[in-house]
Amino acid sequence: MTTVNLNELELNEFIGKEDHKQHCKATFPLVGAHGSKEIATVYFELEPGDNLGMHTDSAEELLIILSGKAEATVGNCKSGAQQGTIVLIPKMVPHDVKNIGANTVKVLGVFGGANNIVATFEKEMLPTESKVVNTALLFQD
Repeated sequence: MTTVNLNELELNEFIGKEDHKQHCKATFPLVGAHGSKEIATVYFELEPGDNLGMHTDSAEELLIILSGKAEATVGNCKSGAQQGTIVLIPKMVPHDVKNIGANTVKVLGVFGGANNIVATFEKEMLPTESKVVNTALLFQD
């Protein structure tokens, strides 16, 4: 059995190279490198006013809002999302999450049908100085 405690994760900080409100702390608690065969997960936190950054993912994703008040953008649609909300994001559809509340937004993303994910952002992120996050490359020895 594989278990992950979301309260004990070591998060990495990412910030937009051009837009410092594109800012999150994130990690991938369960992906192919951890033994997953058919799903992958991402966990991220956004401080008030910050956003994840518009991007596409190589697999369908469910975003589960664990705490806080957010605005989810999927394609051309925007919707409020708070604790207990699940947002469905189709494969390769541009999307973003913004913290519109006063407290930290905590989100668990679950990707179906893939154990490794490629996310392609519109803008470069620091410290990677890249627009692409590929989970298969993140956990190489």
